[in-house]
Amino acid sequence: MMKTNQDKPKYKNNFYQRNLLKKLIEEDRLEEECGVFGVFSPENIGTFSLAQFGMFALQHRGQEAAGISVLKEGNIRTVKSEGLVLDVFKQIEPVEDFQGNAVIGHTRYTTAGGMSKKNIQPLYAVNYYGKPHFSIVHNGQVIETDGLKEELINEGLPFLATSDTEVILRSIQRYAKEPLEVAIRKGMKPIRGAYSVLLLTDHSLAAFRDPHGIRPLCIGKLDEKTFVFSSETCALDAVGAEFIRDVEPGEIVVADNEGLHSYSLGQSGKSSICSFEYVYFARPDSNIQGTEIYNLRVRSGKKLYEQSPVEADVVIGVPDSGVPSAIGYSEASGIPFEPILVKNRYMSRSFIVPSQKLRERIVNLKLNPIAEKIKGRRVVILDDSIVRGTTSKILIKILKEAGAKEIHFRSASPPVVSPCHLGIDMPDKKDLIAANMTQKELTEYLGVDSLDFLSVESLIEILGSNSYCFGCFTGRYPVEKINKEPESYQKRIEY
Repeated sequence: MMKTNQDKPKYKNNFYQRNLLKKLIEEDRLEEECGVFGVFSPENIGTFSLAQFGMFALQHRGQEAAGISVLKEGNIRTVKSEGLVLDVFKQIEPVEDFQGNAVIGHTRYTTAGGMSKKNIQPLYAVNYYGKPHFSIVHNGQVIETDGLKEELINEGLPFLATSDTEVILRSIQRYAKEPLEVAIRKGMKPIRGAYSVLLLTDHSLAAFRDPHGIRPLCIGKLDEKTFVFSSETCALDAVGAEFIRDVEPGEIVVADNEGLHSYSLGQSGKSSICSFEYVYFARPDSNIQGTEIYNLRVRSGKKLYEQSPVEADVVIGVPDSGVPSAIGYSEASGIPFEPILVKNRYMSRSFIVPSQKLRERIVNLKLNPIAEKIKGRRVVILDDSIVRGTTSKILIKILKEAGAKEIHFRSASPPVVSPCHLGIDMPDKKDLIAANMTQKELTEYLGVDSLDFLSVESLIEILGSNSYCFGCFTGRYPVEKINKEPESYQKRIEY
């Protein structure tokens, strides 16, 4: 039978197919923003391998695309492509051309700007001689850039991509004749939002964060002359670097042949790092601003048991991010933890799944229970969050089919009731299930015997402060003009 146009897949190429399928496979997950990594030394070092190892450690922060810019003999060379870190590094040859004295790298997940290949980072600006002068990588999202972009275009600055990162690049390029820290300070003055940035020049590497420090960025060293910058400390560990400190909110740190220099961005702001970095995004072996991520997630599980104790036979965690909180719940309750949800770590992103029925089977491909350990038992299951609720609902169905007697669901984060505007790819509010259902309604929808979320108050308690961004949990953000009271506020307070 001849196929009509309606029967043909609508996937134009592998890049868009993979991203569409990623959405299908990860339907109920929030996507990591991006990861940035950089090294500077006055001498030639193994920039190719250092970047590869460091970016591989940050792969969890972005899996759509990756790229590097290397400084060698005063020239900046850039390679970037869609795909995972190791896929991109396999394309680099000869390797010797990328063994220089400095490098910046980026693992990408789309936020602002869309999936165009032109938006893959690093982005770079050329000088009057046509050679790259600045190269930039950025984690976060800046807001209300249209007016500034138009102003920069009118001044003759070229725009080749559609991302907010290029607005940052061109705004700094505008002051390229100034000393680097001055160019950054002036260029970032009109820019608002979340940004942790690495900027490579022909003689230095600068790292800077927005005045609120919404996205993480830390500094390490390989020796007294070689400095490493990363979104998370796990990448420092990957290259054998010693952690020094975090880049402070509103700080510019410049590494050059003379060492490390600190300057102020010249903007005031209250420190408000994203709280979701702690409960969701960061790798459990990372340390962010003095907090061990694994220990905090264990404490979240303990706090959940304090909030809503239940009698059960076994505690399980949705691998991998739900496991530490499940261990904490087990320790607090005395209910044994058992790793009886098996994760397929080789899940392909090349499936073409045209129907909802088959799409649901993907959850079985990713996670499958050991049925004999489930049958007839009262189960407490912990996950890091509930977003749309679709994957959670299917997973609960799988546990019931395995013979679970009771299912008690616990979320190690508060209800997600508002989309993020500062660097997390998050569904619209209408698709956030906790923003549109009461806890009772959601319990019935999921089909569980009980349901609880870590409260915002409990999250503040385990973080030790309220100096964080809780925007996706409260609808209130540290950046002005995006604060709105959630429409579902009256429902939300019932949690």
